[in-house]
Formats: sequence, structure tokens, C-alpha cells
Amino acid sequence: MTAASFRFARAVIRVCAIAGALAIGATGCMPPPPPKPAPPPPAAEQAPPPTTAGHPLTGEEPGFLRLPNMAQGRTPIRVGVLLPFSNGSAATRALAKSLMNAAQLAMFDARNPDVLLITADEGSTPQDAAAAARGLLAQGAEIIVGPLFAPSVTAVAPIARDRGVPVVAFSTDRNVAGDGVYLLSFQPENDVKRVVSYAVAHGHTTFAALIPRTAYGDRIASALKAEAEADKVQLADIERFDPGAADLSGPARAAAASNADAILIAQGGTPLRGIAAMLGSTGADRARFKLLGTGLWDDKSLNKETMLEGGWFAAPPPNVDETFAAKYRAVFGTSPPQLAALAYDAVSLVALLAPGTPYHRFTAQALTDPNGFAGVSGIFRFNPDGTSERGLAILSVEPDGFRIVDPAPRTFQAQPS
Repeated sequence: MTAASFRFARAVIRVCAIAGALAIGATGCMPPPPPKPAPPPPAAEQAPPPTTAGHPLTGEEPGFLRLPNMAQGRTPIRVGVLLPFSNGSAATRALAKSLMNAAQLAMFDARNPDVLLITADEGSTPQDAAAAARGLLAQGAEIIVGPLFAPSVTAVAPIARDRGVPVVAFSTDRNVAGDGVYLLSFQPENDVKRVVSYAVAHGHTTFAALIPRTAYGDRIASALKAEAEADKVQLADIERFDPGAADLSGPARAAAASNADAILIAQGGTPLRGIAAMLGSTGADRARFKLLGTGLWDDKSLNKETMLEGGWFAAPPPNVDETFAAKYRAVFGTSPPQLAALAYDAVSLVALLAPGTPYHRFTAQALTDPNGFAGVSGIFRFNPDGTSERGLAILSVEPDGFRIVDPAPRTFQAQPS
């Protein structure tokens, strides 16, 4: 275990529903002036009542970590950071290092001498993660940032829950969210909801989809069905395919023949290029349907695919994280992977909520503030069920790059029409 303490300025900020503006400060959002208060946030599905902690963390205990230079009268804000530093995969170890770098950068930027990072190793198994979580709690962690993998989250959750300590994890598996576990990750359901609702708002009424036969594809298909039902539009066809297949002409031809006026392709990279080429070879009138994509389309090399030109996809605005990336490069000498921004936002969120009462500051009410927070990649908020929503832009594929056709929202509140 290692510990680090840094001075910093708040990087994640609360998002207020005042004319779409952002407000900074730990005191929360000021209400708009009467007589026209902002409308309430959209109703969110209520999660089941949380499990009652068996041994809640309520005060200082012997063995809790303190640094020698910390004043005895002050309570450190102990933050457990649980990442797979010794995982068997070199790529995973490198990602864990990048996430830790970003967490430290957030602590430096937040300028609070009372915040204390306590690191622990998620390892390669759920048992490793569980043992590490017990170590973090024994040292007084009030909140745990991480782990990365869903099985680790499942193992850690009941241990943290018994102490009443929330877990802000990086897994994308929505099945492990809830009851004290909050997923600060890029979740594909948000992509589908954003791009489909935008297409519906612009006159598209009949949808088809080309979706890989993978766990990711299963989630896309489920989200697409739910969004089509919510928007009351027709779902004409869903074609599933093996992303490694050499010939994707069959699914492409079937989707093009479905009479849909919008086709969602939930794929990126080489398979997406293959599908685009197959759609072109079917002879289908490209002007008859709009192509839609998910965040997997956020790849600058796709600009050369003429079949994708004019297609829409949902993603954070281009270069929105450039300030963070530049700072990361300046400090660590390399560019951060996309997921590093998650660790930065998680620790910055902890710093934002730190002024609350010790052992009562990281509550479900505070973490699920419906106004949300503004992070490196845009606004985000946690739902009561532990999943998260993000404010995404709609981008269009153009020959010279991606063009924003609908900006990312700056608030989760409904705006007056």
C-alpha cells in the first residue's frame, strides 16, 4: 500500500439548471429567480432501498491511516483507489498505471491538503480485489474509486456496503451497479438513446440495425428496442453478425432492404469499414436512409469512408478533453488513454464533495444529485440504480473530419422551449 496527499482546485463541478449555465462551488446550485423556477429534473427510475450497513464507518478508529504532517484535530479525507496494478495482462497493468496517474493529477489540481489517496491492488481475481478492499477499509477509506472489472466490483461491493462506504467503479457492466456501487464509465446505452432520439427529432420513423453478436451488441440491441418503444417508432430489422466474419454482405443487404430510413451500425474499426463497403455494393440508394453510429465511430480514420459520409453518431465533443490530455502529457510525458479521464473525474468528484461532514459526505443523495456534474468529457450524473448518464454531442462524418451537428448539453435540466 502507498499513500499520497496533494493540494488541488476543484475540477469536477456541479451543474446548475440556470439558463444552461455551470456553477462552481461546494454549496450546490442556487435556484433560479421567481416567478419561473426551472422545471424539475426528469423522473428517474427509483432503485430498491439500500442495504443497511452492518458496521458503518462513523468515526476515527485505531489503525486508520494518517500522514505525519497532518494536524491531529483534522479528519483526513481517505480515498481508496483500487486498480489492477499486478494484473497478468501487460495492457491492463499499463491502463491501471494511467488511471492512477490521472487520479494523482486530479488530487494535485484540487488543492485540498486533507485528501489522502490510499492505493490497493485489484490483482487478477475477485479474491484479490476483495482482500484489497478489506485493506482499504481497515485504513479508513470513506469511499473507494475502482475497481476496473465487473467480477472485482461484485466481490468488493458487499465488503464496502457493510461499512456504508460507496464504490465508484469503472466497469461498464450495468448488472453490478446499485446499492452503493456507482459506475463512472462510458455506457453504450447512452450512445443509443442520444443518437436515436436525435434521429427521431429530425423526422426518422423506421429503424434497422447491424449489431455484432457480442456482449456489447446484446446491450445495444436491448437499448435500441427500449428507445424505439419510448420514441414510438418502428424497428424494422435487427441484423446480428460475427464481427470477425469475412463476408458481411448478407446482414448488410437485409438491413438495406428493410425500408428503414435510419440504420444503426454498432461497430467500429475494420468491421465498420467492411459493413459500409457492403452497404455500398448492395446498390441501395444511400439518400434513402441515414446511417447512425455509437461512440465506436469516434475514429478519425473513418472520414475516408465515403459510404459513412453524413452519418451521425453520439460521442463527447471532439477535443473536449484536450486541456486534461495536455496537462497529463506535460506531467507524465505521454498521452493518456481515454479511460484515464474517468479516474480524474472520480477523484475530482470526491474532492468536490469533501467539504461535507466526515463519514457522511459521500451519501447517495450527494452522489445522485440530479443536476449532475461537469467532468473532463462533459456532464455526467449517477442514477439511483448506480448507472450513469452523460451529455453527448451528435457528430456528423465529413470528408475533412467530424462536425458537431448538435452540441452536448450543458445541463440535465429541461430547458424552456
